[in-house]
Amino acid sequence: MPKILLVDDDIELTELLAELLSLEGFETQVVYNGQEALQELELQQYDLMLLDVMMPILNGIETLKQVRQKYNLPVLMLSARDDEIDRVLGLELGADDYLPKPFNDRELVARIKAILRRTTSTKESTIDLLSDSEDDRKFLHFGGVELHPGRQQAMFEGKDLDLTGTEFALLQILMRNPGQILSRELLSIEILGKRLTPYDRAIDMHISNLRKKLPERNDNLPWFKTLRGRGYLLVTEK
Repeated sequence: MPKILLVDDDIELTELLAELLSLEGFETQVVYNGQEALQELELQQYDLMLLDVMMPILNGIETLKQVRQKYNLPVLMLSARDDEIDRVLGLELGADDYLPKPFNDRELVARIKAILRRTTSTKESTIDLLSDSEDDRKFLHFGGVELHPGRQQAMFEGKDLDLTGTEFALLQILMRNPGQILSRELLSIEILGKRLTPYDRAIDMHISNLRKKLPERNDNLPWFKTLRGRGYLLVTEK
């Protein structure tokens, strides 16, 4: 049973969400501010955190900063403020996805399940672009980067890249299709489990985070190329 840490100061909402998640087969622990969340993470291991932005004592953004310093825990941000600055900042800090309040219960559950599928399973994607060979599932190598899907580990020349689950999944799909253009729509569906919406910058922010974490290539080429209106590709040649 996947364990979810729900962090929100809205008592009525947390009661409703805890009941909903229980019916969906999740074990849920509720805390009411970021400080309590950090204390709880010291005591138990969780599969995912639902993290509200606006909270007393320690807000969601500050909590996320501290979580990312110590844990590779998937984080889905929640906020009553549909503020692009909050969304971008949360994604820059390593949140896996962002859902503004009020939200549809089914959408929340779908987002949670999508994140858990790609962070807790090595099951292959069904899209035709992805290779389904046993070798690909075990090990991927490109330009000094090594991916071990079974361990969810990414390294560059032996050094751990410390990627989030979303960053790992995004790099994995790009490395499986070097030199091929993958649309933002496809990446959003495969990585985040949702269709692309207008002004949705989640995939763009995760690509930006990857660019910051990946060291300079030995051949001096960029890791990724952005094709406006088309998508992204892993660069293989000049």
